[in-house]
Amino acid sequence: MTPIERVALTAALPEAFHVMAKPTGAICNLDCQYCFFLDKEQLYPGSHFRMRDDVLERYISQLIDGHRGEHVIVAWQGGEPTLMGLEFFRRAVALVERRRRPGMTIEHTIQTNGTLLDDAWCAFFAEHGMLVGISIDGPAAMHDRYRVDKGGKPTFERVMRGLRMLQRHHVPFNVLTTVHHANGDAPLDVYRFLRDDVGAAWMQFIPIVERSGAPGDATVSERSVGAAQYGRFLTAIFDEWVRRDVGRVFVQTFEAAARRWMGVPSGMCVFEPTCGLAVALEHTGDVYSCDHFVEPAHRIGNIREQPLIELVASPPQRAFGAAKRDTLPRACLACEVRFACNGECPKNRFITTADGEPGLNYLCAGYRQFFNHIDRPMRLIIDELRCGRPAGGVMVLLAASDAELARAVQRAGRNDPCPCGSGRKTKQCHGRS
Repeated sequence: MTPIERVALTAALPEAFHVMAKPTGAICNLDCQYCFFLDKEQLYPGSHFRMRDDVLERYISQLIDGHRGEHVIVAWQGGEPTLMGLEFFRRAVALVERRRRPGMTIEHTIQTNGTLLDDAWCAFFAEHGMLVGISIDGPAAMHDRYRVDKGGKPTFERVMRGLRMLQRHHVPFNVLTTVHHANGDAPLDVYRFLRDDVGAAWMQFIPIVERSGAPGDATVSERSVGAAQYGRFLTAIFDEWVRRDVGRVFVQTFEAAARRWMGVPSGMCVFEPTCGLAVALEHTGDVYSCDHFVEPAHRIGNIREQPLIELVASPPQRAFGAAKRDTLPRACLACEVRFACNGECPKNRFITTADGEPGLNYLCAGYRQFFNHIDRPMRLIIDELRCGRPAGGVMVLLAASDAELARAVQRAGRNDPCPCGSGRKTKQCHGRS
């Protein structure tokens, strides 16, 4: 690298970045039918799929040294990371403690299917304040539809056993729920199960979008969630959440939306104008542009050959991140909710706009409906926050407006325009019941 290139690279170094480390690569003890990562095993024929200690040491040191800020997230995922065994993570935590700078805050996180957790794992998580993400798709019938083990057997009971063990050890946890054909039409069943039965206070809802045709074909698998279906799913949960759960249940998409309505970064790469600061690290030390782009064309290097921060700030990776913004179709540029969506994840941009331009997000219709639907309550939430009041005040405001609407509906004739302003007759809208 020339001196000029070195100066340019230094100027591009980010304050912070995120690494999704996969110590077992794509290896997992489950065989979830929609998993997009299991076939990544083919990238490393003959591998034992275990991160060696020299790669671990390089990763931890380069992750900490590469951060100019004082907050670092050490994140583990897979495959199934607990297949590495507890001693691997004991060594990882010890390495972090040796490398951390004075005053630096380290956040340890791990995403797991929960089936292998026992008292030893949970005691370790509790000791180090590790945040555990549990993958669960809702009640048993919905979860077991696609989340099965290598023998095709259901996994719900094993996941719940691991989750209850986390709770007994007072381990902080969140839930990651994929939204697909089997649960996409039951949003409140899913949400209430996670809130009331599981006791989750933080939820992530991730849409399953599987392309099933040839390259260039916009066909998706029958497991995939529909665009409008996903919009209805988010909307139904939001309407319950905003009326009773603000301040006690946190839904990642809703939190991100609130931040966009406030005019600050969302905290979710899929909703930011550009990406590229969240890379994937394979067990070999290979680094890829994104967890959803672990493929040869997006391998940007290896931490045994080049420091992690230089890979994150490299011209190919910066170009990858900028392409998210630069390839938006004209329809997206003119969209009223672009500020909240920004075209979502590039992996889902494979359909065409109404005028035939490529690059529209498959989920566009659902996101557009959802973000337009939440505009008024989001404005109320932001007004509460800007006035120094808790966001939960929105629940009181909406209760009052809902009561007023109910009174207006009672006064309206069945064939009168609905007082909500939808343009439909009252009997076809709020007076339907």
